[in-house]
Amino acid sequence: MKSILEGRPGLKAEVEKIAEVAGYLWQNGWAERNGGNITVNVTEFADEEIKQMPAISEVKQIGVTLPALKGCYFYCKGTGKRMRDLARWPMDNGSVIRILDDCASYVIIADNAVMPTSELPSHLTVHAHLIETGSNYKATVHTHPIELVAMSHSRKFLGKDVLTNILWSMIPETKAFCPLGLGVVPYELPGSNTLADATLKELEDYDVVLWEKHGVFAKGLDVMDAFDQIDVLSKSAKIYINSKCMGFEPEGMSQEQLQEMTKAFNLPK
Repeated sequence: MKSILEGRPGLKAEVEKIAEVAGYLWQNGWAERNGGNITVNVTEFADEEIKQMPAISEVKQIGVTLPALKGCYFYCKGTGKRMRDLARWPMDNGSVIRILDDCASYVIIADNAVMPTSELPSHLTVHAHLIETGSNYKATVHTHPIELVAMSHSRKFLGKDVLTNILWSMIPETKAFCPLGLGVVPYELPGSNTLADATLKELEDYDVVLWEKHGVFAKGLDVMDAFDQIDVLSKSAKIYINSKCMGFEPEGMSQEQLQEMTKAFNLPK
């Protein structure tokens, strides 16, 4: 059976971008074993042939009903699959799914019957909200950036916008390229509806959310955009931690300097 990517350059390019980002997550040490997830809305690439493709799995329940996703298609990393393998073989370590008309279930249509991530309800809930609010964002990424997770183990960093201001102040590019900052969700059971609901609330104000003692969840225009925001925040965390390891508290940019950037670059905060 031919791959769904054959003869579809747009979809192929999108999946190749997902594979590229999966490689970056692994290389950075953010995706141990099967850690992390990527889910991308690929509905725009669903031509008539794709819409007629038969299911290659039985009907699966999402666990929530999401009316905004009726007839949508997503590329999803597979449960138990490793990012380092997805980077090389994306259609063997992920699959394309179709949301059914009841908006509460889905089927896999290509290329292999690779079950999506166990955190699919969380990802799809965010995607549904993006559609409902008219957002152009198509990608969600969950990963485990070492320095950001380390900082989440200290209570002093978990207050509203405490980490945002520290990380913005480490290097100008962080505020420029992650202008909404970093939301924080207190620890919740991974994969739980409580975690999904708390994340969705934070994503109303932020593009990247830190899950205490766990990892980060980011949304973006595409998978590279989501990765880039995590990457710049991680760089700032490294600068902060390296400064502390050198024996001093980093001075950081002042509030006046940060406000100067906001005006000069027309940033939202």
